[in-house]
Amino acid sequence: MGVTSLRGLLAFLVSLSLFSALSAADAVGDLQTKGRAAIDAQLAKSKTCTKDKLMVRREWGDISAADKKAYIAAVLCISKKPSKLDATKYPGAKSRYDDFVAIHIKNTLSIHGTGNFLSWHRYYTAAYENALRTECGYNGTQPYWDWGRWASSPETSPIFDGSETSMGGQGEKVTHNNNGLKPAGNGGGCIASGPFKNFTVNLGPMAVMGTPAPPRNPRSDGFGYNPRCVTRDLSSYLTQRDATTAKIASLITGSKDINTFQTQMQANNGVHPAGHFTISGDPGSDFYVSPGDPAFWLHHGMIDRVWSVWQSQDLAKRLEVIAGGTSMMGGGKQQSLDDVVDLEVLNIGGKAYKIRELVSTVDGPFCYVYE
Repeated sequence: MGVTSLRGLLAFLVSLSLFSALSAADAVGDLQTKGRAAIDAQLAKSKTCTKDKLMVRREWGDISAADKKAYIAAVLCISKKPSKLDATKYPGAKSRYDDFVAIHIKNTLSIHGTGNFLSWHRYYTAAYENALRTECGYNGTQPYWDWGRWASSPETSPIFDGSETSMGGQGEKVTHNNNGLKPAGNGGGCIASGPFKNFTVNLGPMAVMGTPAPPRNPRSDGFGYNPRCVTRDLSSYLTQRDATTAKIASLITGSKDINTFQTQMQANNGVHPAGHFTISGDPGSDFYVSPGDPAFWLHHGMIDRVWSVWQSQDLAKRLEVIAGGTSMMGGGKQQSLDDVVDLEVLNIGGKAYKIRELVSTVDGPFCYVYE
């Protein structure tokens, strides 16, 4: 073999190695691509979702600066719209944004560690997306936070870098302790930079973890008025341990049934707590009040994306499946596909849906895919 041929072979092998590395780095994207044909086939049979209506949800890092600013403006807009909840039952809910926090608090013990965890949060996230669009003129879709993509340094990612196109930055550095799930990071105080620097949470706390502890709510149910800044303690401890691209891909490929998938997703070393406690702070570490941090919605966009990718690997057998009970605390009846998800004042078009109507992203009230 001549020198030129040898060099060509070496160049080819290097390029192949780089390609393999890139492919491995986006193993979840590869699984998403693999499953897209099945979703497209279902879309073709959908009675409610058509190609001309189909919306595409993308990762925060993949949308333009203008689209980021439009999303941020819509979130700030909805935080200024008046609440639609009964003020006597929910006196702390002052804004439309608070309505979403209140409904999550109300349902927390029946939507986590339960058979409806995935479907409830799918409808909930879509209802938020719908409110941004119909009540605040937003023309885009709900972005997501790919934990694995930014696992090595979430705080410098475009989601949390504190720039004008971020979801706000790290919390101010204050003295605080290990919250029991990760070591104390470099924040702990109020969001220090970015569009959500002055963002407040009005409800809770209920079960916030770590210090400094926020002031107690005047009501035991968390619905009293208790305004305070949103705090964060971002770090890479949990994303590097539990939410790398390899770990996410393994969750998808290694879960052969819905019970395994949702149980591992919510386990102490699962991607669901990893995202929440990477944000941490108040209300990020409070599983009742966590939607009070606007980054919540990007996190749950990714939760929904991972479920969608898992479903698409064997759609015929993974669509209308359910496992688990109806109470996080155990007891109660087993969850059924005919159980109803009712978000009250958040419902899209004012309608509650059976779980079986919420299992597809391209049917029922939904018409979106992930890219």
